[in-house]
Amino acid sequence: MNDLSNYRKSYEKSELLETNIPEDPINLFNRWFHEVEDFGRVDEVNAMTVSTIGLDGFPKSRVVLLKKFSEEGFIFYTNYNSEKGKAIEHNPHVCLSFFWPNSERQVIIKGIASKTSESVSDGYFDSRPDGSKLGAIVSNQSEVIPSRTFLEENLKALEKELEGKPIHRPKHWGGFLVTPIEVEFWQGRPNRLHDRIRYISQDDFSWKIERLSS
Repeated sequence: MNDLSNYRKSYEKSELLETNIPEDPINLFNRWFHEVEDFGRVDEVNAMTVSTIGLDGFPKSRVVLLKKFSEEGFIFYTNYNSEKGKAIEHNPHVCLSFFWPNSERQVIIKGIASKTSESVSDGYFDSRPDGSKLGAIVSNQSEVIPSRTFLEENLKALEKELEGKPIHRPKHWGGFLVTPIEVEFWQGRPNRLHDRIRYISQDDFSWKIERLSS
């Protein structure tokens, strides 16, 4: 057995106080996101974990890239026929989480996922490099395949077929918008007395703010 009980770190880089937070979580997320980005040493500050409840009843988490956020919510893109796509179609309750260790910060978002409009999905797909477009078309994401060679040969065939032609978004690929109903911000603090602030969506479109014990 690998004993990891001595893996310890003192969190001392910042604090999260009610006197210095906005009334809604998107503004705070925006502030934190750009502070982490400006601080540097994070390869992909928009990397997030998406957790879903699968068709088999088990939760599953995977890292994807956040592509847009606004007051409406958080958008990422995927193959709708993938394991995560099918899971979301079956149960749209999802969880997003960001962990930024260099800033000793974490954000956990509970929300409801829905497909973005076709125009939004088309707009993002058209902005991608051709290689990424072809990859989205050729890969039956999450399906069992005989080998990597099988995938690479299919890509070569598709490249030849579409050479010099426009590459259109396949209907099975597009965006999900996660509308938040609860957002928790975690700031590491000394002695494991971390700051945890939770925003809960209210019926009047305001947010209830609570402090949680660490």
